Amino acid sequence: MKPGELVRQTRQAKGLTLAGLGKLTGYSGAQVSRYERGISPMTDVDVLRCFADALELPHQAFGLAPPAPRPEVRHGQPIGATSAFPRLPANRVGGPGWEDGEDPVHRRKLLAGLAATAAAPLLGSEAAQADEALLGELLVARLRDAMLGLGTATAAPASQAISADFTRALADFDACRYASLAVRLPRLIRAGHALTANGEDTEQCSLLAKSYLLATRMFVKMDEQQLGWMATDRARQLAETAGDVLAVAESARQLAVLARKAGWHDQALSIALSAADHPDLRGIGRAGSAVRGLLVQSASYTLARRGDRDGMRELTDEAAAIAKELGGATLLRDHGGGFSPLTVQLHTISAENHAGDPHAALDAARAISLKALPSVERRSRALGDIAVTYDRLGRRSDCVRTLLAAERCAPQETHARPATKSLISSLLVSGPTSTELRGLATRSGLLA
Repeated sequence: MKPGELVRQTRQAKGLTLAGLGKLTGYSGAQVSRYERGISPMTDVDVLRCFADALELPHQAFGLAPPAPRPEVRHGQPIGATSAFPRLPANRVGGPGWEDGEDPVHRRKLLAGLAATAAAPLLGSEAAQADEALLGELLVARLRDAMLGLGTATAAPASQAISADFTRALADFDACRYASLAVRLPRLIRAGHALTANGEDTEQCSLLAKSYLLATRMFVKMDEQQLGWMATDRARQLAETAGDVLAVAESARQLAVLARKAGWHDQALSIALSAADHPDLRGIGRAGSAVRGLLVQSASYTLARRGDRDGMRELTDEAAAIAKELGGATLLRDHGGGFSPLTVQLHTISAENHAGDPHAALDAARAISLKALPSVERRSRALGDIAVTYDRLGRRSDCVRTLLAAERCAPQETHARPATKSLISSLLVSGPTSTELRGLATRSGLLA
């Protein structure tokens, strides 16, 4: 018998409601229901022990060993067996180095030129536009160096200055201005570490956590998983130090995204739903409810990637209900682009695609007003998801037309993002090409 079925049968035999068992275990009634129905997998040993104790069942009923004796304590530290840390997934973009025939000196010169161009908007220069196909590489390289403490040290600026710079960096991300972001975001991380070097200032720890979360979102876009793990773990630690409940929850959401991209679907689902059910979120009003909605939405997308269409739609409906209760306004613009009924609908396009129903994805797309989305970045992502939908439906010309619309909306995003470049590459080799497609491929660095 599966653990969820055993929990349900025992709960009913004891006359407990879902909410009643939730109070005994510390979970909400909705989360208990998800465990019982197998939507949220009961694979975590601590979760199984919690339900065994609450239902007065022997641990062996869940396939667990009997409770271990209290560990030996030495110098105030419990001593016991430890398990190995999970192996981080390999970088899916490729290893370091360069392709056959590519001159590394030439690449360094290109990156140096990009660095100068990236600084131009901040310095008021009228330098030529950067080679946008390499902007992603530049941004990743600069963020990596800032995270590793490489390069020129940054003097600690005033708190007001770094807060204002974060606001501008967030605006750059939302507008897909990656040339400017390649200057601001690494500078923010260096400055944040300089400010917190001599003490754990709560406000500065929170701001540095948010900077790392913004970096994580960029790493996810650029398919740089290993750097993403590093950034989101730092964000979580800083957010916990600062007592920033929203940033802790957003760290969990980004961790779930990275676990999903690594193919760890059960773990991604558990991370997202456990964070959504954390009692701290229920004590901070509308913002906490919005974060819960984003986490449930993330879990829904994980089920889509796992091929569970019914579970995906059930959790999407749950996220939509939370958004409706919040009155339709877009909340948390600095957390994943915001949360509202419209962003739930946007999520549905990609979720239905990955669940195997591109027709449902297209229906969801038709219900969206792109102009109503809260940022250029969100509009660009919507167009990218719609292009994928057309590709899966075999509507090649509509796919190219939508990619061109995405390029007009956010050229730096379209030219730099690996997922979009992969779609363009597949169009080049899968059928007849057009002048428009070849031009887009050239601007994306895919054709000479």
